[in-house]
Amino acid sequence: MKTPASRRAAGIAGACALALAITAFSGSPVSAATGDVTGEQEFVVLFTEGTSAAAAKAAVEAAGGTIVSQNTDVGVATVTTTDSEFAAAAAEQGAIEGTAQNRVIADVPDAQKATGEATKEDAAEADLKSDASAAAQAAAGAKSRGTGATPTADPLASLQWDMKAIGATADGSYKYERGKGIVVGILDTGVDGTHPDIAPNFSTTLSRNFTVDIPFDANGDVIDGACEDDPDGSCEDPANVDEDGHGTHVASTIASPLNGIGIAGVAPEATIVNLRAGQDSGYFFLQPSIDALTYAGKIGVDVVNMSYYVDPWLFNCASHPADSPADQQEQQTIVKAMQRALDYARNRGVTLVSAAGNGASDYTKVISDASSPDFADVPGEVAYARDLLDPATCTSMPSEGRGVISVSSTGPSSRKAYYSDYGNGYIDVAAPGGDVYDTPAGTRDLSAGILAAYPKVVAEAEGAIDANGEVIAPWAVKSCDASGATCAYYQYLQGTSMASPHAAGVSALIVGKYGVRDFVRGGDYLPPIVTQARLEQSAIDTACPVPAAFTYTRHLPSGAVATATHTCEGTKASNGFYGKGIINALKAIGR
Repeated sequence: MKTPASRRAAGIAGACALALAITAFSGSPVSAATGDVTGEQEFVVLFTEGTSAAAAKAAVEAAGGTIVSQNTDVGVATVTTTDSEFAAAAAEQGAIEGTAQNRVIADVPDAQKATGEATKEDAAEADLKSDASAAAQAAAGAKSRGTGATPTADPLASLQWDMKAIGATADGSYKYERGKGIVVGILDTGVDGTHPDIAPNFSTTLSRNFTVDIPFDANGDVIDGACEDDPDGSCEDPANVDEDGHGTHVASTIASPLNGIGIAGVAPEATIVNLRAGQDSGYFFLQPSIDALTYAGKIGVDVVNMSYYVDPWLFNCASHPADSPADQQEQQTIVKAMQRALDYARNRGVTLVSAAGNGASDYTKVISDASSPDFADVPGEVAYARDLLDPATCTSMPSEGRGVISVSSTGPSSRKAYYSDYGNGYIDVAAPGGDVYDTPAGTRDLSAGILAAYPKVVAEAEGAIDANGEVIAPWAVKSCDASGATCAYYQYLQGTSMASPHAAGVSALIVGKYGVRDFVRGGDYLPPIVTQARLEQSAIDTACPVPAAFTYTRHLPSGAVATATHTCEGTKASNGFYGKGIINALKAIGR
């Protein structure tokens, strides 16, 4: 899910562009600007169910903190404090259920306040009503079920083995259902709304940025980089910007239009809404994730894709002995707060889709985690090994959240990708996510990744194109329209981050095909439980390999040979590699 934190700062190109684009589960910073200089820290505070705004304010003040912003929909607030004992004092307040150090460093600009936060409540609520109206307008109009005529394939369709694998092609699902009027939210690093193969389906009106860039961590190490070095020269990016590339790739896979340039997505007429919750560096923190989900529930989003995990803990453990009491409390709060936000969105019709993870691990077995916490809270802090994690008490969010569809990744041969996490009872469905070593000889082939949109500014920063705009990197592709006047860039990536949006796109087709008219918010509505059931029922049953203990052999470019054995458990109808099967767009819409 998350690209490596060093990727943007170091300008790493080549192999990094095809690095596992899913390790988006990340960190726990204290404000580099305030945390160690003034002693001020930020916390996310979770209140007990039913706590009034007045009681919440009183409890925070009694613990020595001040509420900066409050999401009353799920009972969460961002709090600042100079009291080093705030967390302990908060634990004594009956109205407070838990605290977690906030991972958002800077204040949210006033222009971004209308995103589900309850500061300036009246203005925010008015803006949200306007947003809901915009959602209705975006979804209004006649449904496009397809005429039966074969649409024209886009120029790079021959490179989209993934779409062929699931029947999302010009002579496949595009003939019958394209997702017109369905709103899909992209919780990610942002979406380049100006990209020529995204712009026609991108909603500027509905899109929001729920976070700001973090220049440096508490150790002074580069995270998102200096604000003045950003392409837009600011840490407060507009809601149509993606300075990482991950979110743009995801959005493109879901809903790039059939427009005579580049590629087409699974649902080429769905509306794309950028719900930016991730940093340029690929970190995803708690408060932006909560606010993005509640906003999605308010404005009528039909499906959201979450190709990441909430930092800083890959696994949030309730009582692991290696963790301090404070760390245990923080992890418990992350799980509870995220689940409330997931429930809020799902109860309002949002189908929740998430990447399973790129750790090549069975989530249903006892495993180790040496990556957490993955963001520096305080100077000198580093990740430490946590062995014997109990799957019953350790949870990765959002992929293990209740009501979330967890998606594993497959390669061109339909085998589970070598990097994909798995587990019988953890994986719901599988989808193409790329596997560059899924070749007869086990050698690397970049075209076995997933091709999707690439922001030009990121391509330039990563050295993928030259000064004349020509592609010079093996992982990048350029495509122009018939006139040659409009050109765009695409990149190959692999990861469960790339698998999840295929499932989100098929979910959008299902809502478009089977949804009923939503007279409140406009467009169509289908209960998420029904959408998931249809997604799973229409998936192609795929049995475990024989033998079930499958050994992956990769011949790396360095000449080294890497092997790993993953064991698949379950039946053909439901197992740890493929869940209920590999998704299929044609079958999902009854074809």
